[in-house]
Formats: sequence, structure tokens, C-alpha cells
Amino acid sequence: MMEKGLHNQFWEQGRLGIVVSGSLTKGLEVKLDSATSVEDIAVGRYVTIESERRRFFGMITDVTLDAIDPRLMVTPPDVSDPFIAEVVAGTSTFGRVHVLPELTWGGDAISLLEGPQPVKTVPAHFSVVREASEQDVERVFGQVEEKQFWIGTPLDMEIKVRLDPAKLVERSSGVFGKTGTGKTFLARLLLIGIIQEGTAANLVFDMHSEYGWEGTSAEGRKVKALKQLFPSKIAVFALDEESARRRKVSTDFVVEIGYDDIEPEDIEMLGETLNLTEAAVQAPYRLARHFGDRKWLEGFLALEGREQINELALSLGEHEATLASLRRRLEALRRLRFLVPHARDNPIQRILEYLDRGINVVLEFGRYTDITAYVLVANLLTRRIHTLYRERMERAMGEDIAKPRPLVITIEEAHKFLSPQVATQTIFGTIAREMRKYNVTLLVIDQRPSGIDEEVMSQIGTKITCLLDNERDIESVLTGVSGKSEFKAVLAKLETRQQALIFGHAVPMPVVVRTREYGSPQSYKELGFREAIELKKEAEKEMEDLWG
Repeated sequence: MMEKGLHNQFWEQGRLGIVVSGSLTKGLEVKLDSATSVEDIAVGRYVTIESERRRFFGMITDVTLDAIDPRLMVTPPDVSDPFIAEVVAGTSTFGRVHVLPELTWGGDAISLLEGPQPVKTVPAHFSVVREASEQDVERVFGQVEEKQFWIGTPLDMEIKVRLDPAKLVERSSGVFGKTGTGKTFLARLLLIGIIQEGTAANLVFDMHSEYGWEGTSAEGRKVKALKQLFPSKIAVFALDEESARRRKVSTDFVVEIGYDDIEPEDIEMLGETLNLTEAAVQAPYRLARHFGDRKWLEGFLALEGREQINELALSLGEHEATLASLRRRLEALRRLRFLVPHARDNPIQRILEYLDRGINVVLEFGRYTDITAYVLVANLLTRRIHTLYRERMERAMGEDIAKPRPLVITIEEAHKFLSPQVATQTIFGTIAREMRKYNVTLLVIDQRPSGIDEEVMSQIGTKITCLLDNERDIESVLTGVSGKSEFKAVLAKLETRQQALIFGHAVPMPVVVRTREYGSPQSYKELGFREAIELKKEAEKEMEDLWG
């Protein structure tokens, strides 16, 4: 008798309700037990469903109030009497939750060895639904080993969720969310995971100087960025040496870009940013033929007065208004002090040298946070680096030698590079569609995912999405996702900070996580880092032991 009682107690533990209807495509409707308070249920939580022969694992995507008799909605009973309130709650009114099943496994040995599999059927009527246990979550996401990277914990659970860095870099990935939701913080965490496990080299175009030496938390506190955490694995390149000096950031290389390095394709990428007409976008190609490929920009900017521009327009067969307009807009480039007639060193060669040595590169823009500078530099460098990576991959395939190390390129304000108007022509659109064909992928960060081309969004393998409240942005992020309508509610109900919905290639199923803390001494230690003073003492002790 005692054994039976214990079994029943275990069986009822964590019980929420029973399945009453549903379908494979639209999910399941679950009627909550009278003992289950609807106020304790939240979207994004995990449940398991015990069917006759299988166990299903899914996520709550909606919570609803219902009643047996619709007339109760029109003429509610007097619930001021606690007894009446209890009777009504147990017999006439009830809560319902919508569950989207994602994975399933059987009870036999073979199923246990195979692990969770995608659902292809639904549980039977009246199958019992329970809160997922920690063991269930670990079975799905795997146990995190001591030195493995983890991104956060599921809602109301302490189980660590691992985001597989190796799978993350196999395809392009994205971090999305409205302003102030912690996108930079999340992207920094992802880069830490990639660097810790050595799955790829990284090139970060750091628009607001948040990834190199130090960043800023949402509360305005200074936090350590990648260079402080990985001194020997990070090189800081700077476009603005003065800004770096004022911030007391030690730079490894100061980037200069020569006018003679800028090609017509680089200006074409600036068409939307500089508000160029189609004729003005095409004019640099004719200017390059006239002045020479490496002299066209300096020669064009050296023109003085309307008369010289008109003479050039006549010789090119171009409308003078087009050249005059292009000349005025390209004047903006003169304000960028990192642009010089001829660069003293080759930044592309230097970046590749560091990457080849296993050192990740963060390019800080300093005061040049204008989108024109960011688009110009990121596009110019990426086009050339991608070309070199493609040549290396083709040589490796032809000569049967080692392939280049995978490279992840991080860009902010991604919609400026991947909008429907330019995505088919930009190098970033090409990289996203290639899906690591040449060992190069993207980590895109954006607060306006609806501004990114739909085809590009569908090729992003893993998406880490913070709160979004714009319907078009939510639609864009969920492009190509099974159960799209169900996840809309989940996305819209995320907290403003430190919560994210993760889905795609690097996780076995969608998961809402409370992201791990970052920025305190304890968080650095949990990430495997120690204060410099500790490392210094350890080094001194080693030297003392060595020399006796």
C-alpha cells in the first residue's frame, strides 16, 4: 500500500492538466486541473506529456481562461463568497494552455539511445501534462560539462542551456531585439563562447567600441570586453587612434584606408546611405575608366569649380548634374580622417595575419559612428577578405590541403547591409546565402529585422531574439519557423532585459532563456576568467618554484 501511495504521489507531482484537443501543425489544447492556478503558468515554460507509449516535450505558447457554460461570461456569479468562488473555479470555469510539442522519445532502450526526435504525431486524448523536470530538460539540451559554454537557464529552472558554438558557426546567426534589450551583451556572450571553444576566428566591426577593451552595461557600469578577458587571443584594431588613446585602450594596429583602395563597388554600397541616384551609383565605374582604377576617387575629389566638373561630364558623356551631385555627396568622405591618399600599411593583410595566428580581431570605430563610415569600412574590408578566403578554399579543395579556419564576421546595424534593395549585390548577402561554402559566416546584430531581406533572414541558421514589439519585426524573425503563430506570443511577452528566445541550428528546439549574468567579478569567474592580480601571483609562484 505504501509503495502504491508513493507511486501515486510521484505520478501527481508537477501535474498541470490533460490534453483535450489539438493537431500536429497547430499544437495542443490542455485543460488545467482545478488545483492548478492559471496565474502560475507563463508562456515559454516547458512541459512533458505522458502518452501511452511515448513522452512528448513541448513549450507553453499561450494561456487562456475558459468556461463550461458561455453564459457565465455574460452573467458572472457572485464570487465574493469564498465557498461559491471555490465551487465555480472547480466546476464551471477553468484555465487552458496551448502547448507546441517539439520533441518526443519512447520508453524502450533503442529510443533512449537515439535521444529525443522531432514530433511526427500527437499524444492521445486526456494524456497527462506536467511541468518538465530538470532531467527532462537535460535530456533535450544535454548536460553542460564544467568548462563548456552555456548561454542561460530556462524560465524558473537552474539547468544550464548550452548553445553549441561549433553548430553556431556552421551557418550565419543573428541577435535581434528592440533598443535597450541587451543585444550587444548577448553578442558578446556568443563571441566569448566561440573564442573559448576555438570553433572559429572572429572579425568584429565594433561600431560603438563595445567589444574590444571594455563595454558599458545597461546601468552604465563599465564591463570587461574581449581584450581584457582574452589578452593573448584578441587584437584591437582602431580607425580612430586619438579616441583609443583617450579611452586608454592599447591598440595593436591603426587602420588607414587609401583613396586608391576604394573601388566603384564600395561607393555602390553607399548608394542608400548617401542618397545617390541610380545614375550617380553607376558614374564611379566610368570615372575609374577615365582616371584609372586606383586614382579615380582622388582625381574626382580634386576637381575644383563647376567648370571642371562640366568638362569631365562632357568627356564622359555624363550629365553634369549627376557628377555635381555625386561630388557633393562624396565630400562627406573627406571628413573621415582614416581616409588618406595612400595607406602606409595594408589593413587587410594585417587582419589576415592575426586571424591565421589564431588571434581574433576587433575593429573599433571610435568617433566614426556615422553609418557612412561603418558601411564603407565593413563592406570594403569584408569584400576583400572574403575573396581571399574563397581563393584559399578553392586551393584547398584542388590541392587536397587543409582548409582555412572558419571565420565569423560580426556586423551591427545589419539592415543597412542586408536590406531588400542591396542584399543581392552586397558581400554580406552573398555570405549569408553561401551558408559557409567558403568557411565564412556572419553574426548579424539588429533592432530592425524587418529591414533585412526575407531570403537572407531565411538563411540565418540560429536566431537569438530579445523582446520585439513591432509586428513586422516579429514576422521577419520568425520567417521559415514551424509554429510561427505560436511563437509570436512568446516573443511579445519576453521581459525587457536578460530574456531571449533562441531557435535554429545551434539548439535542438526553441528555448526561452534567462541569459547568464555578465559584468560582475563572480560572472567573470564563472566564465573561467580570473583577475589579473590572481594570474600575476600564480605566475610569480611558478617562477619561484622553477628557480628554487
